[in-house]
Amino acid sequence: MAKRTIVFIHGLWIHSSSWQPWMDLFNRHGYETLSPAWPGDAETVAGCRAAPGPIANRGVTEIADSYAKVIASLKEPPIVIGHSFGGLIAQVILGRGIAAAGVAIDPAPIKGVWQLPLSALRASLPVLGNPFNLKKAKSLTYSQFRYGFANAVPEQEAKELYDRWTIPAPCRPLFQAATASFFGSETKVDTGNTTRGPLLITGGENDNIAPPILGKASLKKYNPSVKTDFKLFEGRGHSLIVDHGWEEVATFALSWLNDNGL
Repeated sequence: MAKRTIVFIHGLWIHSSSWQPWMDLFNRHGYETLSPAWPGDAETVAGCRAAPGPIANRGVTEIADSYAKVIASLKEPPIVIGHSFGGLIAQVILGRGIAAAGVAIDPAPIKGVWQLPLSALRASLPVLGNPFNLKKAKSLTYSQFRYGFANAVPEQEAKELYDRWTIPAPCRPLFQAATASFFGSETKVDTGNTTRGPLLITGGENDNIAPPILGKASLKKYNPSVKTDFKLFEGRGHSLIVDHGWEEVATFALSWLNDNGL
């Protein structure tokens, strides 16, 4: 039986092409794969860095809708795998009932998750610290990337990841997540949908931007009658999909999908 297509969804500050090793792995296991960019992103890292204007002021719903449009062109509902804000968007899409299953890797918090760990606040302050950033696209400095993404890898690897993958990102999604407990529905997920497919949420033990407490809090929001699992990756930070240990995460996701008949 032919396997479903997998749609990979990147998060803030990391280019969609970073999913290529994952795509190669899943292709070898019989899956078709896609890694669409967010609306406004250029095809390359260099292109995004040279022209950040088109990605500015994009919000969660607009980004989710762009992936829904891609999904509508497929023959059947795909599997969605997302990282960081991509993990949040994967949950939005799964909640809409247009995906067969979802994997949310160290996802940004969904609406209703009120916890705000100090590390997550510190990692977000370069954006949230200035309200005039709302409609802008911002890049991380290396020191900000080192703290937020690459705190669990050696210094040299952190520099290589920063140079290879980082791009400017819209600030609006961070503001939407930060204010979701008080107003706005952009980060709301239909956690009560009992017809949705299975969901895996992961957390990196040392993740500063999206500490495991956020993923565990999201898990508790879901209807327990539908399969929703949580996996903790010990010793890992937010860069776990692109750093030297990416294959551990990818193979776990692959095994989880296979265990669920996907």
